[in-house]
Amino acid sequence: MRIQQNSQYDEVKYLVFDVESVPDPKLIRMVRYPGEDIDDRTAVGKYRDEILEATEGVSEFIPVTFQYPVSVTVAKVRGDYTLIDIVCLDEPKFRPRELTRLFWLGTESLYAHASLVTFNGRGFDIPLLELMAYRYGISASRHFKDKFAGRYRFGTKHIDLQDWITNYNAIRMNGGLNLLAKVIGKPGKMGTTGDKVYEMFLEGKIREINDYCIHDVLDTYFVFLRTRVISGDLPLDREQEIVRLTKKFIEENQERIPAFAEYLKNWGDWDPWP
Repeated sequence: MRIQQNSQYDEVKYLVFDVESVPDPKLIRMVRYPGEDIDDRTAVGKYRDEILEATEGVSEFIPVTFQYPVSVTVAKVRGDYTLIDIVCLDEPKFRPRELTRLFWLGTESLYAHASLVTFNGRGFDIPLLELMAYRYGISASRHFKDKFAGRYRFGTKHIDLQDWITNYNAIRMNGGLNLLAKVIGKPGKMGTTGDKVYEMFLEGKIREINDYCIHDVLDTYFVFLRTRVISGDLPLDREQEIVRLTKKFIEENQERIPAFAEYLKNWGDWDPWP
């Protein structure tokens, strides 16, 4: 990780991030099927089938406790909500241990003053990274000891947009991040969805998984901007100016971050209806 000057660290007031993960077949075999002679793919498939049956066809999603990260993407945002940069941790190796170490180094030390921004981060991303800290023995003392840090549901150090926009799960956010992004003209899902990540991982498509993670972070960032409009923290005309500036940033950084090209191809401007 490149070390910046303190003033550059201080400039970051929000860390908008997303995690992509895959099932952990070794852990699934150890916990769910001890003593059974089955390979990785069979173990994951068997557990998925059991979940599908238990939910009567609603979901085959394997719980966060049986997953590990393969991508962590972070957007660094100023206090005025303008974008500084987007980075993929441990690029291009994307090692789970290093992803975990770098995330907690950033949030505990380098950017300890910044607020986390996620979509369903309290329900998935943060618990996953907590479990990985447990697995690898990585300290996250501020996170666990400070009641007003990222674990405090109603604080400002972790803004979970799903929590926030559903009035802390008073309703179910049907359509999720994809819906909220498309409402304001942003791409949302573009062919890849979370349930496809494991198959992509088995095919060695780690770069494509990280591209998908980048797209989710961009969507989350634009949704974050709009939530600041409706909360009264950001005037609508300033939000639209920031959107234009961000589009220019994306256009100018396509060579450095190739994932931007697909996002631009699917870009739409905000055109509310009816």
